[in-house]
Amino acid sequence: MKHIISLALTAILAVCTDFRSDACTNLIVGKLASVDGSVICTYNCDGFGFASSLSYSAPGSHAPGEMVALRGWGPNATVHYIPQAEYTYSVAGLMNEKQVSIVETTWDGRRELRNPEGYLDYFTLMHLTLQRAATAREAIAVMDYLVQEYGYNSTGESFAVCDKEEAWIMELIGKGPGRKGGVWVALRVPDDCITAYANSSRIRQFPQARKADKKLGFCVTKDGDCMYSADVISFAREMGYYQGADQDFSFREAYGPLDWGAIRYCDARVWSFFRHHYDKAVMDSYLQYLNGDLSEHDDLPLWIKPDSKLSYRDIQNDMRDHYEGTALDMTADVSAGPWASPYRNQPVNYESSDSTKMFRERPIGCQQSGMTMVCRMRSWLPDAVGGITYFNMDDATMVAYVPVYCGINRIPDPFRRENNNILEFSEKSAFWMCNFVANMVYPRYSAMIGDLKEAQTELEDYYEADQAEVEKRASELTAGELSDFLTTKTIAYTDKMMKRWDKLAKLLIVKHNDQIMRPSKDGDVVFGRYSSPAYAPAFVDAVKKETGKRYERKEIVK
Repeated sequence: MKHIISLALTAILAVCTDFRSDACTNLIVGKLASVDGSVICTYNCDGFGFASSLSYSAPGSHAPGEMVALRGWGPNATVHYIPQAEYTYSVAGLMNEKQVSIVETTWDGRRELRNPEGYLDYFTLMHLTLQRAATAREAIAVMDYLVQEYGYNSTGESFAVCDKEEAWIMELIGKGPGRKGGVWVALRVPDDCITAYANSSRIRQFPQARKADKKLGFCVTKDGDCMYSADVISFAREMGYYQGADQDFSFREAYGPLDWGAIRYCDARVWSFFRHHYDKAVMDSYLQYLNGDLSEHDDLPLWIKPDSKLSYRDIQNDMRDHYEGTALDMTADVSAGPWASPYRNQPVNYESSDSTKMFRERPIGCQQSGMTMVCRMRSWLPDAVGGITYFNMDDATMVAYVPVYCGINRIPDPFRRENNNILEFSEKSAFWMCNFVANMVYPRYSAMIGDLKEAQTELEDYYEADQAEVEKRASELTAGELSDFLTTKTIAYTDKMMKRWDKLAKLLIVKHNDQIMRPSKDGDVVFGRYSSPAYAPAFVDAVKKETGKRYERKEIVK
């Protein structure tokens, strides 16, 4: 009799399908580009109307004939069954017990290459791979095998595939209806570099091997730092996407050609991340490119060597970016409103009253995030404690990142799917408590964001300070004891965040009641004279220009 195991795919529902506006961002840091030798990758999973909780799958050995059910997304999704692996690793979120992490961002590309008969959407592919791969390189091989064997039904996708030693970027697209496999390229990120993806294909030319590896079934260059499907070029020729010489082939031009949106809404996010960590004048030379002028630059660098090494706290803050301090700053003009907000209610593309086609910026930080994570992999520690996913549910700007160890054996209740119903508010839900606070701050950003950042910094400082003791304690425990210890720690961290956010929500309504600002100290409102927070200067100037002398104070004329 065959045993059936269901692969639950709704725990992190990555509905990043409205290309440009609702889609996702990944930042990647090689181990020599980080301050402590960590490999880091990130994920803002952005799409309105969903709560993206954490999943957990336990490790285990599986009997011959055991099958796994792939249920896809939505109540009417077709169920497919495939053989289970002999052994599966535990997976917490998007990191497994071996510190392998896979995150993604969608770029669609040639939509005719989506194969609706394929068994695997990108999230199913990620989760199955994490259960089956002990290293990033092995993960890429597993992804190739699964796609060739069972078919791929998503559109163009970029994956950051990372472990405690290496970071890889992989771009994949299917072959269209009736054709199972996919075409792809994977490049190892240099250890001393950083890179990013934001819903735009970024791999152009790549090193090539003389022939495919017979055992693997795909191509690997001599130095091992580039892997790709054997037919990635020949398939493009067959489809009429490319006609030149092999050495000139560009994956992006063939499978994910640029347009205005891919540059301004997608590459601009990569540009801003690079600008934080590289010569600003050099990066500002790409502003023409971001404005659609390709005469000087027709692409961003695939990766850069940063001016200084990055910490995971730096990366957490990079995930909160709204182009502050750049030519694309979303807080600096009248569109930011009276409270200098980096958020916009209108869609990315809209029209003025005279039918002029307009757009708004699309930064890394955005209100539609269903969850945010920063994955940190550390080779010098035992895997169970070395791998940490800093996680929360909602916009990265509006939350505190909570450490979730890859060695846990269950998910904290506030991050569990059953406690995060998108249609019902609950104080037990991390999604709803974070959104409760965020949606108070959004309309009065400059007045309230300082209170939120105080709570955010307080928690993240606490978590960071506690790590040395956790690592010391971990070295004294058996494997079984360690799993229980890390689970208890992760639950305690999550509970601390929920209590602090409950306190913050109550502070905001009392401190800012009736649009004034009462004084506060250490997260509590205190007695004292209230103040009226000032409107943003750009807004005041715009009001003056629009209304003329109407609101000018006058002297009494006798």
